Amino acid sequence: MPIAKKMQEFAERSSWIRKMFETGTLMKAQYGAENVFDFSLGNPDLPPPPRFGEVLLRQAGAGGPGRHGYMANNGYPEARAAVAARVGAEQGMTVAPDEVLMTCGAAGGLNVVMKALLDPGDEVLILAPFFVEYNFYVDNHGGVTRVVPTREDFSLDLAAIEAAITPRTKAIIVNSPNNPTGQIYAASELADLGALLAEAGGRHGTTIFLVADEPYRKIVYDQWQVPSIFAAYPNSIVVSSSSKDLSLPGERIGYAAVHPRCADKGALLGAMTLANRILGFVNAPALMQRVVAELQDVTVDCSIYARRRQLFCKILAEAGYDFVPPKGAFYLFPRSPLADDVAFVALLQEEKILAVPGRGFGLPGHFRLAFCVEDRVIEGAAAGFARAMAKARR
Repeated sequence: MPIAKKMQEFAERSSWIRKMFETGTLMKAQYGAENVFDFSLGNPDLPPPPRFGEVLLRQAGAGGPGRHGYMANNGYPEARAAVAARVGAEQGMTVAPDEVLMTCGAAGGLNVVMKALLDPGDEVLILAPFFVEYNFYVDNHGGVTRVVPTREDFSLDLAAIEAAITPRTKAIIVNSPNNPTGQIYAASELADLGALLAEAGGRHGTTIFLVADEPYRKIVYDQWQVPSIFAAYPNSIVVSSSSKDLSLPGERIGYAAVHPRCADKGALLGAMTLANRILGFVNAPALMQRVVAELQDVTVDCSIYARRRQLFCKILAEAGYDFVPPKGAFYLFPRSPLADDVAFVALLQEEKILAVPGRGFGLPGHFRLAFCVEDRVIEGAAAGFARAMAKARR
């Protein structure tokens, strides 16, 4: 085998979404795309807001020297200033432009943070169910993930988090609104988590960082609000992107923002800026930095996702599924009516419905459905969900 053994192992561990994508491609070729109900991918189907096109064309057509050249590795000052103003408003405190780093999406931002923080063998806590790539981002930089369960409603289990902390714990990643559950962690939970991390760090003589992955922050329902991570804990870092709220996942533009009172803030920001360069990102895309600098107050029409959420919840409830309605993001994470979530996903495939087994997100016994699809796909799958449930109950 010419490839590294670790990459072969990683390919097997990360295969569920890829397998569903490949299965969907074959099924669509066999039955016609209109007859397959694909909820496997979290690829936003809404177009970017109209203002994006206007700003993009103006910025792309602007002349002047150096507009497509290298810049400081942390990004353009005007882009960092615009993001700092938005983050400050969201987090409830003043954030300076120098406390922001422009990145190649949230994924790039998380890798930059892990590179800056981790020594070999350092541990990072991740909460199940989790975005599967977290395991790989931590491993990329010599770290080790420790998986911590959440509660039945996917809220934080503080006792489990406390029990998982060791002298090697360097960080915990929280994702709220969450992929795959849509859960939003309450301000009281985050305050308690901050107190727990401060106490544990003091006990072990270490600093434990709270890293918030927030690309779904603007996609929320029923007047829910995403609380401030910075208000909960000073040693915190927010990482986000324009992939979901502007429907720009392919443009790879994001940021990382460090709490103004973070321990050793200057050294951390310097390490993150260096990491941005030496990981091969060099800098976030120049054109997209200029574009998103003008779009910090813009988002896609989230009422469309809200309508789909309501429709999907109604269909699943009528068919007898057990699920926690999502407060944000565009996923549902129902409990599988069979203990074997892979077996139940196979029953759904018999109905030409594509879902991802919960074990792909570290929590077997569930399955993920992405509702960033047209209404007709959700409506067309209703009878199939009911038939799959009936088969599971036999």
